[in-house]
Amino acid sequence: MNGLMMDTSLSIASIIKHAEKVNGDTEIVSVTSDNPRHRYTYREAFGRARQLANAIAGWDLAQGDRIATLAWNDYRHFETYYASSCSGYVCHTINPRLFPEQLVYIINHADDRYVFLDPDFVPLVEGLAGECTGVKGWIVLTSEDNMPVTSLANVICYETLVASGDDHFEWPELDENAACALCYTSGTTGNPKGVMYSHRSTILHAYATMMPDTMGLSRKDVVLPIVPMFHVNAWGTPYSCPIAGAKLVFPGNKMGDGETLAALINEEGVTMSAGVPTVWLGLIAYLKASGKRVDSLNSVIVGGAACPLSVMEDFDEYGVDTHVGWGMTEMSPLGSVNTSPSSREDYSEEAYAKVRLKAGRPIFGVEMKIVDDQGNELPWDGEAFGSLKVRGPWICSSYFKLEGSDAHEESGWFETGDVATIDPDGFMAITDRTKDVIKSGGEWISSIEVENVATDHPKVAEAAVIGHFHPKWSERPLLIVVRGQEGGDLTEQEMLAWFDGKIAKWWTPEAVEFVDELPHTATGKIQKVALREQFKGYSFPE
Repeated sequence: MNGLMMDTSLSIASIIKHAEKVNGDTEIVSVTSDNPRHRYTYREAFGRARQLANAIAGWDLAQGDRIATLAWNDYRHFETYYASSCSGYVCHTINPRLFPEQLVYIINHADDRYVFLDPDFVPLVEGLAGECTGVKGWIVLTSEDNMPVTSLANVICYETLVASGDDHFEWPELDENAACALCYTSGTTGNPKGVMYSHRSTILHAYATMMPDTMGLSRKDVVLPIVPMFHVNAWGTPYSCPIAGAKLVFPGNKMGDGETLAALINEEGVTMSAGVPTVWLGLIAYLKASGKRVDSLNSVIVGGAACPLSVMEDFDEYGVDTHVGWGMTEMSPLGSVNTSPSSREDYSEEAYAKVRLKAGRPIFGVEMKIVDDQGNELPWDGEAFGSLKVRGPWICSSYFKLEGSDAHEESGWFETGDVATIDPDGFMAITDRTKDVIKSGGEWISSIEVENVATDHPKVAEAAVIGHFHPKWSERPLLIVVRGQEGGDLTEQEMLAWFDGKIAKWWTPEAVEFVDELPHTATGKIQKVALREQFKGYSFPE
C-alpha cells in the first residue's frame, strides 16, 4: 500500500515559484565590473530569468543541451543558473582557473552550445575559442555600454539578450531526475571528470544545507557566498538562500579582497559566509591591519582545504564561529559540517582544538563508512582509519560520459579517495588522501595532521608534507614550507622544534625544504603529485 500523498516534482523551478511569492522582496546585492553595488530583489531576478529563458528559447537547442558559464558570483550569473536549468537545459559551470587545455577539453567534452562569460574572461576565451568548435555563441555578461572590444565571433551582449525576451514564461514540467547542472572536477590527475546533478539531487541538497547543524539558514540571514558559483554551485547557496528567504550578497571578482569583503559584510549586514581558508586568511589580515571588525558576521564555513587552527582562533577574537565543512564535487558538495560539541567548557583547550578541526558529522542524507584494504568495514572508534566511502541521493552514481570508474567499483558506494577516522560521536576526520598517506617503517603517518601543525607556526604562510624514499624506513615525511611575511629568518631547526609535544615523535618530518610557492590546483588545493615530481631527486641528509 502506498501513502496518499501528492506526487509533485522536486524541480528547481519550484524554488522560483516559492521565492517569488514568499520571499520576493528579499534583496540580492552584487559587485560587478560595471556596477560597484547592484541591488534588486528575488522577484526582479526571476522576472529577468524569465526574459532570458524566452530569449534562449529562440536558439536551436534540445532538452538536455549544455549551456556553459564562465563567470564570477553575481546577479547575472544567478539569472543564468535558473533560466537554463529551469528551461530544461543543463547549466555547465566552468572554473576559469583551469589550464587552457583543460578548459578546451571540458567545453568540448560537455558539448557546450553557448557560453556565458564575464568580461574579465574575454581575453582568456579569445585564446581558445578556435578549438571549441561546438560553441555557437559567446554571451558577455554586461551592458552594451561596457562591451569589450573582442576578436570573438558570434558575440552577444547579455543585457541586450535579456531585453529581447518577454518576462512571461511558463517553466516546463520537468522530470525531477532530469539533469540540471554539470560541474567538472579540478583534474589533479588526468582530465577533469564531469559530475551531472539532477533537479531532485539539487533540491534535496539545498534542504540539507539549510538544517541548523549545517548552514542553519533562515529569512533573518544575509549570506555572502565567497566560494565561487563555478565551484560546485557555490556549495548550493544560490538554491538554498531563495528557499529560506535569506538575502544574498555576491562579491563578484572581489572575492579574494579582504577590504572589499569587510565592507560588504559591514554595509550589508552579512551574518554567514562560506569559503576556502585562503579567503579567510586574507580577511583576517585586513582586519588586523586596519583595526576594523565584522560584528554582524556570526559564522563561517571553511572547506576546500584543511583549515588552520589559527584561523579559528583569530575568528574567535571577532566573535565569529568557524565551522569546518567537508565534501566533494561528486557530492554536490556538502557531506559533513562540524558544528562542534555545544559544551566547549567540558573540553581542555587542546582537546577542543582537536575536535573543531575535524570534518564534522555526516548531514542527514549522507551515509559514510571506512574500510580497510580488503573492503572490510571498520569501527567508529576514533582510532581505526581506512578508505572513506559515501552514498546518498546527491552523490554521483557515475561520471558524465565515463562509465565504470574506479570510484564506483563497489555498487551503491562512492570511493572518495580520502583516508579517514570516525569517532563514536560520528565526528569524521580526514587523515590523508589515499594516494598521499605516508607509510614509514610499517606505520602510517597522516600528512594532513603534520601540515596542520606546521601552518600554525606564526612564520609559516603555507606548508605541505609528502612521503619520500628513505633507505631505512622506506618512507619518511618531507616538509615543504613557504615562509610568511615575518618568516624570513625561519630555519629548519626552528621549524622541526615546533612539532615537539604536538605530534608523535616519529611523525616529525625528517627534513624541511623552503620554497617560494607551492603548486596548486584550479580550486586552490596543493598539488602533491607536482611536489613529488619536483623533489623526486631529493635525498634526506644523512
